[in-house]
Amino acid sequence: MVAGQSQGGTLQIEFSAEDVARTRFAISPLWEVVAGVRVLKGADQHGVHRRWADEVRPRLAGAKLDLAPLTSLVAVPTSGIPGFLVPPPTTPQPSLDVELTALRATPHHLLRTTTPGVQAAVAALREEPERGLGRLADAIAAYWEVAVAPYWPRILALFEGDILHRAKQFAEGGARRLLDGLDPQLTWDSGALQMEHLCTRGLRRLDGRGLLLVPSAFTWPRIFSNLHCGDRQPTLRYPPRGIGTLWEQRSQPVSGALSRVLGGTRALLLAELATPASTTDLARRTGRSPGGVSQHLTALREAGLVHAHRTGRVVLYTRTSVGEALVRGRAT
Repeated sequence: MVAGQSQGGTLQIEFSAEDVARTRFAISPLWEVVAGVRVLKGADQHGVHRRWADEVRPRLAGAKLDLAPLTSLVAVPTSGIPGFLVPPPTTPQPSLDVELTALRATPHHLLRTTTPGVQAAVAALREEPERGLGRLADAIAAYWEVAVAPYWPRILALFEGDILHRAKQFAEGGARRLLDGLDPQLTWDSGALQMEHLCTRGLRRLDGRGLLLVPSAFTWPRIFSNLHCGDRQPTLRYPPRGIGTLWEQRSQPVSGALSRVLGGTRALLLAELATPASTTDLARRTGRSPGGVSQHLTALREAGLVHAHRTGRVVLYTRTSVGEALVRGRAT
């Protein structure tokens, strides 16, 4: 079970020299799917993701997807998540397809959980594991296309910025500074990382496997840990820096240099895609004709600067990671 923060107790994660040497970062699209479902089911008590949820809920309803194989495994308000649902990534930045391939191949004896509220769904999964895992992976992929993929370049930029900041901390102050500065809820003391108010309490050793650190947009303000994961690497999922600005609706200023390269209209459209938008939305906001906007978006898509995502009858455009980097004025 992946444990989230709750009242009472202190968890201490003890590090050996080998554990420090094996500690690493990774990004997990699959985890963001599951954590995002928790938000849509009411876990976002502080409203940090309200703007995203208000946009995504009607799109999911309009798409008429069968998400029951996924949503039945995510219970709220309980903090736990079945561990088999979110295996730790084995590479720094796997694609969702790679993670879903691993999910489909989950050994059947791992299909178990102690998470309250999902035991019946897990029991049904165990009855027909291959078919059930296939349906689960299909539901995750469908949810991703509507609810996460249009926003992924923005989320990914936040993660990459956070990991770069952590790398700088490590360079300046070593592993102590990295781990002690990871989150206000975490403190480093005498070779152990301490977390207050977690549902998992006591001393845990990493046994030379190190700790996998995964930034997550949809966990704030919680920290999720999975330290009892068999032969998989123990994992800690934490909120990245700058999460409060993730959904701000502000266009980046259109730079003169970008306008000279792309042309004024295409540079403006790229800047307007700070959040997913349709051709009609962009035409209204920029004062251009829908036909002209469509032609420019086609050119931007062919150049690899925007993606197109169909949600029901509407096609939404978003910046790719390359487009995001161009607008922000930094190298990829």
